[in-house]
Amino acid sequence: MVPVRLHDVKKILIRAAKHPFDAASAAATLKQNTIATNVGNLIFSNAVFKHLKTADTEVEVNGPRLNGDPADAEAINERYDAFAIPLANAFRPSFMRHLDTLTRLVERLDIPVVVVGVGAQTDVHYDLDAVSGLNEQVRRFITAVLDRSASIGVRGEFTADYLRRLGFNDVEVIGCPSMYTHGPGFRIPGPTGTLDPETSVALSYTPWADDEGTAAALVESALREHSRVTYFPQESKDLSLLYWGDTSQLTGTSAEAPVHLTHPLMRPGRTVFPLDPRTWIRELAEHDFAFGTRLHGNVAALLAGVPAMLLAHDSRTLELARYLGLPHRRLSEVEGGTTVADLYEQVDTGDFNRGYDKRFEAYSAFLSKNGLDNCFAHGDGGAAFEAEMARTVFPPPVRPWAESADPETATRIAWLKERVDNAGQRTGKLSGRLNAMEIAQADNTRRLLDVEDRLEDMTKRVARLERAWPQRLAKRVRRILRRRQRPNKERS
Repeated sequence: MVPVRLHDVKKILIRAAKHPFDAASAAATLKQNTIATNVGNLIFSNAVFKHLKTADTEVEVNGPRLNGDPADAEAINERYDAFAIPLANAFRPSFMRHLDTLTRLVERLDIPVVVVGVGAQTDVHYDLDAVSGLNEQVRRFITAVLDRSASIGVRGEFTADYLRRLGFNDVEVIGCPSMYTHGPGFRIPGPTGTLDPETSVALSYTPWADDEGTAAALVESALREHSRVTYFPQESKDLSLLYWGDTSQLTGTSAEAPVHLTHPLMRPGRTVFPLDPRTWIRELAEHDFAFGTRLHGNVAALLAGVPAMLLAHDSRTLELARYLGLPHRRLSEVEGGTTVADLYEQVDTGDFNRGYDKRFEAYSAFLSKNGLDNCFAHGDGGAAFEAEMARTVFPPPVRPWAESADPETATRIAWLKERVDNAGQRTGKLSGRLNAMEIAQADNTRRLLDVEDRLEDMTKRVARLERAWPQRLAKRVRRILRRRQRPNKERS
């Protein structure tokens, strides 16, 4: 551990896919991946940007190439005074390639590096065996960070326990910076009365986390019992579906998950995709209740002042809900027949509201310990940030293009897009087969060269034998003749 104090810090680089004041269109979002595949990422990166921006500090982001390039280390060292890294569930198998890249970059940096929140991902039972295969890569990353900071901030006790078992003690539980967006004194609202059919309900949904169909049943309950339901998808693939459309209505294609426009959640006026946290929060503020499996979908609702219920389905959602005191239920423990109205009545804001100030103080102390001032303790409380945000004109949330386009045109574009995607998939498969064939050919070439080397060696040995054979034969003949002549000499 290296104690860090950065009283004279002037410029900080933040790992973030998009600058908070950049207004990216749907096309730009898809093309440049300005949401890093999930718009929820912008909730916490924007929060860290706001917190670290003071009158004496300039803050910049590294853009869609989130994990940097180790070759850029020298330029980063020269230009910045610190590198702040807000992360999500980075300790998971699918992120290891990116974590390795980020590790190599950090190892080359001479400036302080501060991880402002990171989590491990396993099941709701906190099965450490499921992440044991990541140990060496995670250990290398944490070692590199702690060589350049005083401590590392994690999202909850599960991740803290995991890192301590790897031998690291400079670990502090700080939750997710997104929940501290509004600073000290923030409180979330609880339910008032009961939900009625005219209540406006917002929902988020993670199909792959819904093994038992519990969340799907709640979605059906919402659609059946409430006339005003809005679905807020978050991933790039969802945005692509809304932006390009599909031919599912033409072909009759359907699925249990909302992956086609034929799904009930995709009915006209029911689905919106926010491209930026500000429009997301503003849109959610028009609703009376939010629920679902997406962590930041519920965080955005709470930041908008809307009661919300998180359905925790893995360690990352559960440890954050527990530490932050978020209203939540384990998805696996939601009883059959539970309705959205039931979830609303079960919202309990007591843990969050009672413990918020203490948790915010711990977060602020973590930043200070690592030499980072924040706008609430050392600035204007984020007023300048919010003023600039208010002046920025962001595109409205994206709705299915097919709702406003000419049906024939929409169908043709969707058909062409699907053909292009299918061609790309086939090309990818062919490229994979070609690569496999090239690898096999290279292996066969190596084997052939080995055989040729062995054959050449055998040929040389045969040649040596051929050269040596007459001499050996002559020697043998002479020995035989001498043995035959010896008895004759003895008789004479």
